[in-house]
Order: sequence, then C-alpha cells, then structure tokens
Amino acid sequence: MAADDWPARRDLHRRGFRLEGRLRAARSNGVGWVDELVYGRLAGEPAGADGFTHVMNSVTPRKRLIAHALVMDAAGRVLVCETSFKVDFELPGGIVEPGESPREAVEREMVEEMTYSPAVGPVLVVDWLRPYKGWEDALELVFATEVVAEADKQRFVADGVEVRALHWVAPADLDAVMTPFGAARARSAVAALASGTTLYTEAGLPVE
Repeated sequence: MAADDWPARRDLHRRGFRLEGRLRAARSNGVGWVDELVYGRLAGEPAGADGFTHVMNSVTPRKRLIAHALVMDAAGRVLVCETSFKVDFELPGGIVEPGESPREAVEREMVEEMTYSPAVGPVLVVDWLRPYKGWEDALELVFATEVVAEADKQRFVADGVEVRALHWVAPADLDAVMTPFGAARARSAVAALASGTTLYTEAGLPVE
C-alpha cells in the first residue's frame, strides 16, 4: 500500500500485519511518486492486543547504535583507525548488532579489527550524529579503556581488511585525520575522562 495511506496502514496494524519492506517512489498518488510499503502476516501470528508489540516493533523508528572506544597511551595520544572504506580516520569500534550490548560490540569490534581489546570501562560520551552522506541519524557511545603501556602497543595489529593501519595521535592533531564532528567527539571523550564525567554531545560538542 501507499506509505501515505494512514487509515489503511492503521487498519493493518490492528490486524497484526507487520511492515516488511519499502519500495521507494514505487506508486503514483496522482500528484507525484510515493513509497510503497509491503506488509505481511504469517498464519498463526497473533493479532490485536497480543500482536501489538510485534507490529509496533516493525513500524516504529529505529536508530543505528555505534560503540567506539577511547584508547589512549601514557603520553595522552589517542588510537585511531585508518580504514579501507573512507578517507577519514575513526576511533576503534563499530555498529552494534541486533541483540548485542554496546559493551560487547566495542570489545568484539576491537578484537576483529585490531586483534586486541584493552579492558573496557564506563561510557564517556553519548553523541547524537546528524544525517551524513546517506546515513540516517544515529547514536554513538564512546567507552573508556585502560591506558595502554608502551610495551603493550605491539598487541594491536590492524586486520588489513577493514583497518589498514593504526595511528597514535595527539588530541590537538585529530582534526587533521578525522571529520570535524569525529575529532570533536574524541576530544569530548578525552575531557570526560579527565573530569570523571559522562557527556551528552551533538556532533561531538557538549550540549548545556
């Protein structure tokens, strides 16, 4: 059905139909082109009140959740990843999978991409990411980790697939290798670590 046909959509929701897909600009409404939505309900699936949460889970907004880590050495430099899929560097970590906790995700991503995960501590930053280059908006958590001793740096090895190389960069120099909001987020995490607080930020900058 057409995405802007709200009476029909609500009727399907009450009947237990779940949203299964979207065909972009696939239907004419006489004025222009609108998205077409695909709904489905399997035999035996609950309807009415019993099926409400299943239906709402399929139609309510979902945000991407990203978990990154602030990994620093004794000199106060920040570990950043040079990736194979974009020009700007980023903190270690990645997208949280469905059913996975953010802490589990950041530990998994560090092991997958650089073979080693230092001990993960508390959340330093909760950042809202604006839509960017085709990405919808998202939330990012930046976790603290233990300080990495010089002798332990050899434990970090880029996987050579997603991460080409690893770099230790002074916080003041992050703008040269990261997006402006990525560098701001990393510096906010450094400030939160120093003050023992957790910051809420938007595009990396604290909101007061």
